[in-house]
Amino acid sequence: VQYVESGGGLVQPGGSLRLSCAVSGFAFSGYAMNWVRQAPGKNLEWVAGVNSGGGASYGRFAEGRFTASRDNTRNMLYLQMNNLRPEDTAVYYCAKARDGTTREPDWGQGTQVTVSS
Repeated sequence: VQYVESGGGLVQPGGSLRLSCAVSGFAFSGYAMNWVRQAPGKNLEWVAGVNSGGGASYGRFAEGRFTASRDNTRNMLYLQMNNLRPEDTAVYYCAKARDGTTREPDWGQGTQVTVSS
């Protein structure tokens, strides 16, 4: 199993980023997937989930600002983040939904998102 997250960076408050996650090593199309984040000094926090059919759900802080999606033909997971806030600063990970917020050994390195002026 391999997850490769990308698309993070430094952005000003109110800005946007689109995160991507390339997945390999399992039958991606059959699995619900999550985006999870970890801010400095804090626990892992669920951001959004996408079921195998593409239906998405969000943490309260992400509602109306973030959009999660997937492309099962490319084994890709996406997170469009708009109106970013300093409190969104974190490392963002993708993973199987069944992992929840427990980091598993096969998780990737994540992608750093920093929101600052």
